[in-house]
Amino acid sequence: MAGNRKPSQRIEPRFNGARDQSSENEIRLSNADRAVSNTSRAQSSTKASRPKTSKAPSSRRNRNAKNSRARKSGRGGFFGFLRGLTYWSFVFGIWGGIGLAVVIGYYGMRLPHASDWAIPQRPPNAKIVSVDGDLIANRGLTGGAALALDDMSPYIPMAVVAIEDRRFKSHFGIDPFGIARAMITNVTSGRLVQGGSTLTQQLAKNLFLKPNRNLERKIQEAILAIWLEQKFSKNEILELYLNRVYFGSGAYGVEAAARRYFSKSARDVNLAEAALLAGLLKAPSSLSPAKNPKGAEERAQIVLASMRRAGFVTDSEVTTALTMEAKKAKRFWSGSEHYVADYVMKELPSLIGEVRGDVIIDTTIDYGLQKKAGALIRETIGKNGKSLNVSQGALVSIDGTGALRALVGGVEYADSQFNRAVDAMRQPGSAFKPVVYLAALEAGLTPDTVRVDRPVSIGSWRPENYDKKYRGPVTLSEALTDSLNTIAAQLVSEVGVGNVIATAGKLGIHSKLSRNASIALGTSEMSLLELTSTYAPFANGGYLAEPFVIKRVTDLEGKVLYERNATNAPKILNSGEVGMMNQMLKRVVDEGTGRKAKIKNWEIAGKTGTTQSFRDALFVGYSANLTTGVWYGNDDGTPTKKVTGGTLPAKTFAAFMTAAHKGVPISELPGIYLPQTVSIVPTPRPQRGFGSSESDDVLERVEGVLTGGTRRSLSAINGEGPMPSAEVGQTANREKPKNILDILLGR
Repeated sequence: MAGNRKPSQRIEPRFNGARDQSSENEIRLSNADRAVSNTSRAQSSTKASRPKTSKAPSSRRNRNAKNSRARKSGRGGFFGFLRGLTYWSFVFGIWGGIGLAVVIGYYGMRLPHASDWAIPQRPPNAKIVSVDGDLIANRGLTGGAALALDDMSPYIPMAVVAIEDRRFKSHFGIDPFGIARAMITNVTSGRLVQGGSTLTQQLAKNLFLKPNRNLERKIQEAILAIWLEQKFSKNEILELYLNRVYFGSGAYGVEAAARRYFSKSARDVNLAEAALLAGLLKAPSSLSPAKNPKGAEERAQIVLASMRRAGFVTDSEVTTALTMEAKKAKRFWSGSEHYVADYVMKELPSLIGEVRGDVIIDTTIDYGLQKKAGALIRETIGKNGKSLNVSQGALVSIDGTGALRALVGGVEYADSQFNRAVDAMRQPGSAFKPVVYLAALEAGLTPDTVRVDRPVSIGSWRPENYDKKYRGPVTLSEALTDSLNTIAAQLVSEVGVGNVIATAGKLGIHSKLSRNASIALGTSEMSLLELTSTYAPFANGGYLAEPFVIKRVTDLEGKVLYERNATNAPKILNSGEVGMMNQMLKRVVDEGTGRKAKIKNWEIAGKTGTTQSFRDALFVGYSANLTTGVWYGNDDGTPTKKVTGGTLPAKTFAAFMTAAHKGVPISELPGIYLPQTVSIVPTPRPQRGFGSSESDDVLERVEGVLTGGTRRSLSAINGEGPMPSAEVGQTANREKPKNILDILLGR
């Protein structure tokens, strides 16, 4: 039968009641064999009546729909959510990365070109040392010298790494774990508690960027941190950081901070001190021990705990460090040596110009004497300040060449940085009288020249003595010993104000002096340094002694930038003038107003000075070894309670000079002076033509008063004017009296 079919004809199976002959041989089920009811069969029969061509595709669609719903049901569960989250995270990550790259690129382009990046030069430091090499101070914007990492106390880098960046050795400049930890901590705390910046990022900020808190700075900071990590080793980065970071109270770098807070080098810092320094980095201004010692100590304990957790220190070391008590630091550098440092920096530019790199300045200061001088001024004010109403003091000490050995500008540098030894202009009072007397000696007078202590009127000025008494005829030596004002006024009148000013200038006083007679009593203002230097030629044999403090300046490689030439100072006084001044000023200390300035075994000369209403009290004196000036008073010029130059200043002088001359070979003051025999005012004698008299100028000439600006001896005066005959008042064969020269020469 199959062979009779047409090739294109297809026989489709049928499931309805219609039959054809080809279906009779098919297997069929009876109703009893079916598991469904008649109703079901009826429904099936109804469905079977539908066209056969739509049955199979519909079933497939139903099955596909069920499978699709099952798959959708699977995707809607946890794993579906996880897959979706992963997908969208990946998508957002890509776009976020692109956006971040754009932002980084934008802010990165605002930085200078990478080829121009270089570590900014650290502000120069001036290391000021004493004549023995002791550090006096560091000066500069940083306040301390840079130290190599190997030169620092090992506790310092340990402490800083432990508290600031524990993964410093392993990250690439940015610490993602540190950033994540900081974010979590800040979110859970509800406030900003931690920062995610690494030490390298902090260094980048300090070196290159402004301290702005914005996105641009953070991105640029990260870029620069990565560059630093590529260019420098970890140790180099840490060294740069520790030498530049701010530790509060004006201290930049660990050396400045250690000097500032502990008065020691960062080389010698112990564990407790290192922990305190590292703790300051969180908030250097508010945690500074100068302001908040308790807060600084509490922070230091946190640092110690971090060091222990990091394994840098042991439990016993931490226990020992915790027993140290926090001490309040001074609010600024303390000690009289800082007056020296300020003076050095004031003088330095005139010697080397602008300081462009680190320098070492060798000074003439004796550090031991400097400390002693500062302690004496401080102790004297501490003991006598309230009772005598004196609040400040100053001291200057120089040697015969003018080299400063000690310079104290006030009681406490931490309280006042004004240098009263150099910058304060004050009246010297009677301490200026040696200049007047020297001018008189240069005009021909001697210590034995006689003048009459009596009321004096120079124009409208009528000077009086301190005790308001008059002593009649006195020698110049006696007048200076007792500091008689009337005699000093007479001498200025005789030699002329111009000559006195010229003598002062020759001795080294450059301040403007008033051209009036009152200059005799020290009414023109000058500094204590200037005044002290005028006495030095009396101590060194007559040579000018311009004060100086800088001996040599070198850079860190040893190149000499300046060195004082040891040129011969000009000789400004002859030995006779030096001898006469030393004879008179030594007598002031031995017998006069300066008796409290004596020191054992040494010849000491000097002069007291007290200004009007006891506003200023001074003593300037010297040995053959050293010249020292001391001042006490008040900054506002208020009177003290009768403090004179012969009291506190003379006592301080004696204490300082005793310490300064310990172990020094004894030597005498220079110069030679042989006293003359005539030491009284001669009585006027009758002139030739007995019974007649000359004018008053004869009496003045006999008394030795200068005329025409020059002194003439009695023999010269007697030779010029009419003299009585040899027989008047004496026998013809009366022997001529011998003077000391006749005795010495055997005549």
